[in-house]
Amino acid sequence: MASPLENLSGLGKSLVVEPTDAKEFAGLKRSGLARLADAAHSGLSLEGKFDLAYNAAHALCLAALRWHGYLAGNRYVVFQVLPNTLGLGPEVWRVLAKCHDVRNLGEYEGDLNVDERIVTDLITACRAVATKLETLPQQ
Repeated sequence: MASPLENLSGLGKSLVVEPTDAKEFAGLKRSGLARLADAAHSGLSLEGKFDLAYNAAHALCLAALRWHGYLAGNRYVVFQVLPNTLGLGPEVWRVLAKCHDVRNLGEYEGDLNVDERIVTDLITACRAVATKLETLPQQ
């Protein structure tokens, strides 16, 4: 029986099969962890923290997807498949999906409407992803 990730891959689907690249995985992980650390700096604006934490989350989630041997057709998919890549539930991926919507409003409509709560929740969700990413065996 095909895995959920296999079911999402193929012609016209959300994922593309591509062999894992250890150097790419390490780079995505390194970038995500650095941005997550930077997002915690108290002197930054909320918008700056949000930007860093969102991009950290995306890099870490993409690293998890790449570890499994897939590429995503769009940014949102890396959050949707967290139950399959890292075993994380809706308490994490829904926060990241919401932040993706917030990010898109800011990027494409100039309406980046963030507050302390969304930034705190984003950083917490991103830390959960980082913690689970550390449990993946080396390939």
